[in-house]
Amino acid sequence: MATILAYVGYFFAGYTALTLFFYAMAIVIPGAAFVARSLAAYLCLIISCFYGLAASIVLRLFGLNQLSQWAVARSFKYLMAWSTGVTFEIEDPEGHLDKVRPAVFIGNHQSELDVLMLGCMFPKYCSVTAKASLKKTPFLGWFMALSGSIFIDRANSKDAREAMKGAADEIRNRRQSVYMFPEGTRSYAKDPMMLPFKKGAFHLAVQAQVPIVPVVCANYSHILWIKGFVFNSGKIPCK
Repeated sequence: MATILAYVGYFFAGYTALTLFFYAMAIVIPGAAFVARSLAAYLCLIISCFYGLAASIVLRLFGLNQLSQWAVARSFKYLMAWSTGVTFEIEDPEGHLDKVRPAVFIGNHQSELDVLMLGCMFPKYCSVTAKASLKKTPFLGWFMALSGSIFIDRANSKDAREAMKGAADEIRNRRQSVYMFPEGTRSYAKDPMMLPFKKGAFHLAVQAQVPIVPVVCANYSHILWIKGFVFNSGKIPCK
């Protein structure tokens, strides 16, 4: 056990040193900032995953497993703000995030940085949706199952509406909100745009008889644009 912990310690020490090296290089080579923040972001994700497993187990013991994804989301928010200087400013003057439950939250999907957007805005008693096959994935699947994710079994369903039926029942019975990206994939757009919506989120809201709450983030290609190797610090408005 001590040997394993030692290797883990060496890994994190080496990874952190490499990240700091690229941050230092960014002073003279601007492109190095992309590498530095990418490394920092992945490290934050790894730490949040391990924290998520532990938090899910503890919260489940107290019957609070529906708060697991909210707790992990907030940990990722603070880690990213500290290590990369990137955060999302959430504008919700009417308090929809706290007052509307259950609901289907939907938002535009620009890049991997949307994980941080979820970290900043994710409400309590909310979860992401996932394919049922992910339950079998080590660590990620375990965390999602422990934290009360809504799983959708498309493999054994004839169409989207049938696949959503079980998820709709869970939303009603558990009063659990869900967050979905109706575009279905990331746009990676430099200029503001959205891809065509898929029907799943809307079928789910209709079957569960819950409201749809739209969430929109401003275009942030000036902060992260993967194709151009751009990754800067900054605040991104989200409403």
